[in-house]
Amino acid sequence: MEKVVIWLHGLGATADDFKSIVPMLKLPKDSVRFIFPQAPVQAVTINNGYEMPAWFDILGLKNQSPEDEPGIAKAEKNLRALIEKEIEHGIDSKNIILAGFSQGGAVALHMGLRYEKPLGGILALSTYLPLSAKLAAEKNEANNAVPIFMAHGKQDDVISLNIAEEVKRILIDLGYVIDWHLYDMAHSVCMEEIEDISEFLKR
Repeated sequence: MEKVVIWLHGLGATADDFKSIVPMLKLPKDSVRFIFPQAPVQAVTINNGYEMPAWFDILGLKNQSPEDEPGIAKAEKNLRALIEKEIEHGIDSKNIILAGFSQGGAVALHMGLRYEKPLGGILALSTYLPLSAKLAAEKNEANNAVPIFMAHGKQDDVISLNIAEEVKRILIDLGYVIDWHLYDMAHSVCMEEIEDISEFLKR
């Protein structure tokens, strides 16, 4: 039975960013198909309005920073369309895993916890939770038990460890079970993390 991983890249990156990781995951041959979408190019406020690939605008990276709600809603809609396309082609929603790094992980978490069909899992890598105050009201019970793999670098100077730990606390308080991993790295991915992702996907 085919499994699908939809993997979203980070801010300013491209769809190719994580393709090289696939062979390192050492998954059973032909058991998983990976989809790497490309974010649209748009102005990003936090980077002085410079245009770059972004799932939505980022106005700030502090807990009290305003957020681009229309942009987040558009990113959610686009990811939903990708999932629905796979379901139309015969893939069970339970065999679809959402993955994302940094801003891509934020979209995966935001959308996955609100999705009305049960997903196979969520990989949230070096990321945060957009519109976190609204999750309690908007989350969908279909994914109350979705497996969530969260990973963060102890030396992350882009999205601080404090922000990630706050996300973990919010999710646990809402009843989610978090497979939490910390690594000696900055805002990046390391080999130990790839090995742990592999084990998560195999489960």
